[in-house]
Amino acid sequence: MKIEKTEGLIAAPFTPMKTDGSVNLNIIRVYARKLQQDKLKGVFICGTTGEGMLLTNSERKAIVEQWVEHQSAGLKVFVHVGTTSSKQSFELAKHAQQAGAYATACMGPMYLKPTHIEELVGFCSEVAKGAPDIPFYYYHFPNFSGVDFNMSEFIPKAAETIPNFAGVKFTHNNFMDMMQCLNLDGGKWDILHGYDEVLLAGLAFGARGAVGSTYNYMAPLYTGMMNDFNNGNLEAARKKQALSIKVVGILNKYGGPMAAGKAIMKSAGVDCGPCRMPVKTVTGKLYENLTEEIEQSGAFELKTKNGNFLE
Repeated sequence: MKIEKTEGLIAAPFTPMKTDGSVNLNIIRVYARKLQQDKLKGVFICGTTGEGMLLTNSERKAIVEQWVEHQSAGLKVFVHVGTTSSKQSFELAKHAQQAGAYATACMGPMYLKPTHIEELVGFCSEVAKGAPDIPFYYYHFPNFSGVDFNMSEFIPKAAETIPNFAGVKFTHNNFMDMMQCLNLDGGKWDILHGYDEVLLAGLAFGARGAVGSTYNYMAPLYTGMMNDFNNGNLEAARKKQALSIKVVGILNKYGGPMAAGKAIMKSAGVDCGPCRMPVKTVTGKLYENLTEEIEQSGAFELKTKNGNFLE
């Protein structure tokens, strides 16, 4: 399979929900339009930010179908199909391919975790077989999954047994391992940076594509940062990264980037509703305080008269 390198930002969308806790599919049309307007290159759906592990398989399939309706060459749909069962994940991967998604991705199983890389490769191989005609990415997020192997050791073994293996969504601060992945096989693999608050470091190590939750409502900041980096304007890029860090710090005060970020989407024009238990929904006075701090940060007032950012 020819591997197409990703350049630019991929949003990790929140899953819109109604007040009764059911999935609100109707919001996805509005959501997709906003991300397209913000020049996002794709969406990574049903992952951590999308509360994928808290959804039923039927809900995840319905979400995929809605997002794929808005897929284009400029907005690709990456579907996280990870579960604790390779059989369930195979089923989700098969559906994603049938629905027309661009790619699938899978996190390692959180329960009865693999103890050797070969076991993780075996699990991923079974999942990837469900969608053999589209790219497969491994979702490396050891802080959440507890599955922690060096990806520079995983990739060569995965490449031997997974014909459609394309790369890694690398959500880890082990930049030495990430750089080794970026350099493997002459830079063949698509390595997607996964931590918004250290994107600049990822760019310095060679990443060109990134997946993140704050890209849902702060994409212009990060696009500006990437442009600054590519143009050699590191001082301007650092200022933008500093603002990103400030915002993530605020999010962490109010439940983290998933819960607080989902609440902020209402201010960004897309009401994604509540979170699913056990994730606490940010409401009432807490929501008011959160939005006030975010507004004071300047995160939504980025453009100057000439269209540049924080310069």
